[in-house]
Amino acid sequence: MTIEFTHWPLDRAQSYREKGYWIDQPLTQLLHTGSQSHPQSSAVICGERRFSYGELDQLSSNLASRLAASGLGTGDTALVQLPNIAEFYIVLFALFKVGVAPLNALYSHRKLELKSYAKQITPKLLIASREHEVFHDDGYLDDLKETGASPQVTLLLGELRDENNLMAWIETPADTQAAFSPSAPDEVALFQLSGGSTGTPKLIPRTHNDYHYNARASADICGLTAQTRFLCALPAAHNFLLSSPGALGVLYAGGTIIMAPNPEPQTCFSMIQRHEVNTVALVPSAVALWLQAAPNCRDQLQSLEFLQVGGAVFADSLARQVPSLLGCKLQQVFGMAEGLINYTRLGDTAEQIFTTQGRPISPGDEIKIVDEHGNPVANGEPGLLATRGPYTFCGYYKSPEQNAQAFDAEGYYYSGDLVQMTPTGDLRVVGRVKDQINRGGEKVASEEIENLIVLHPDVTHAGLVAMPDDRLGEKSCAFVVSQNLKLTPPALRRHLMELGIAEYKLPDRIRLIETMPLTAVGKIDKKQLRRLLAAETTRTWLQTRVLQLIEEGEELDPEENLIFYGLDSLQVMKLAAELKERGIAVSFEELANSPTLASWWTLVDARQKLV
Repeated sequence: MTIEFTHWPLDRAQSYREKGYWIDQPLTQLLHTGSQSHPQSSAVICGERRFSYGELDQLSSNLASRLAASGLGTGDTALVQLPNIAEFYIVLFALFKVGVAPLNALYSHRKLELKSYAKQITPKLLIASREHEVFHDDGYLDDLKETGASPQVTLLLGELRDENNLMAWIETPADTQAAFSPSAPDEVALFQLSGGSTGTPKLIPRTHNDYHYNARASADICGLTAQTRFLCALPAAHNFLLSSPGALGVLYAGGTIIMAPNPEPQTCFSMIQRHEVNTVALVPSAVALWLQAAPNCRDQLQSLEFLQVGGAVFADSLARQVPSLLGCKLQQVFGMAEGLINYTRLGDTAEQIFTTQGRPISPGDEIKIVDEHGNPVANGEPGLLATRGPYTFCGYYKSPEQNAQAFDAEGYYYSGDLVQMTPTGDLRVVGRVKDQINRGGEKVASEEIENLIVLHPDVTHAGLVAMPDDRLGEKSCAFVVSQNLKLTPPALRRHLMELGIAEYKLPDRIRLIETMPLTAVGKIDKKQLRRLLAAETTRTWLQTRVLQLIEEGEELDPEENLIFYGLDSLQVMKLAAELKERGIAVSFEELANSPTLASWWTLVDARQKLV
């Protein structure tokens, strides 16, 4: 039995084999090779525990043997949710060995997401932790039984019953005579999760062939070796941390993975020093925290040589600080769980590394940048990114309607990213066209949150948009229409939490408004919501800036002439220049002719640059 998915066209598959991209090896080979050539070398360090390549291989075989004896095998699926611990990789390779395709849920996901995933793949195996709030009791498992998606086997970390205790299964010696049967190299090895712009994340089937090449080529580009000591500080299940080059690339190169529970500098810096970490992958929001903490902790970062930054656009103002503050090389990464990965190269110029997101990993990657009608844009102009290649998937799992929108007739996948090609052949990401918020690397689908907000009995309309944030890149703001004047933002957040969504999906800000702006065809006018948000943000900034200049307290009469507060002409000129930097064309004369905060608010509202 095999898992249904959209295969690559035969002519392209043949070409990928002929060119050596696909080598028809299962992902188990990445670990097996290491366990044969250097079995005593450290593969994973997790707290006080160290696992050699040989031990990691043996423990995964122990679990695989028990799973196979339970009737699980090729074509079956598993729903897995584990934190950043060594058991994540033991489970992963055990599943690869018996041909079971895992969907690795993030540890931040809660009941709502897990129910959706189970509904989509109907897993025969569930692996999770009793420490997670969803599995503190059997409520979720009972819900699965009611929906008909109850797994055949359930294994939990921290479970008291041996028959359901994950560690008991891992530690039971395998039948040495057992011969495992991974799924075929061109069949589904695992499912990744889409960023999701249309509600619940869609599932991305990744095969052994394409994922093996992804990790292998990435490791070569990034210069990973047996001396690589890689800190896994972001969720291990993330595509970035798993295959770009991530843990699979490190194992391919013979290096060592060090597990960190989170990316906070107070956690990671001491681990870097203790374990002589030389390589780490982070999202921009985490890097910003590291840059703030680094000046007082340079002694702890002596071993760090190489920092990858991906998951969201990395501001060049921050990128330029990495070499001096963290004392290491920077590599920008732009990729997607659907496939295409771009890296700046180790030998690129500083400007390429600081201001672009690099080039694709493979000569087989095909890219076109087009306008909204599908026509190629002029060189250097921004446009929609479309791609196909040896590790870019050919269709979401059981999603024909989404696939019809995401792919063109030639098989190119449209990611929703707006990019431009630089003269050096690098890509620069300039925005997105999908209705999605990138909150520090975590993708939040507006439609999903809007649909959940309107389930509240007092809500009639809801619209979610992104707002800029210096630390996370973007945060979310929900505009809500309610006839209940007593409805409060905390009540709405409580409503969402009770529905079981992940905490990072909660709106960072909630605005209650009287009417929802709509387009001519009756859809929520997101441009108008962004305009309202931008105007409000500018008003707040303007008031704060005036208070800073006049060195007053927090009280300011909007109708009072600002000259009476001590604001002088030079300060007004400075404000005009700063507004221009924010994209608002207001002259010194216009501000000086009507020097009240209220009139300035009206002026900037009228001139506010649309976003």
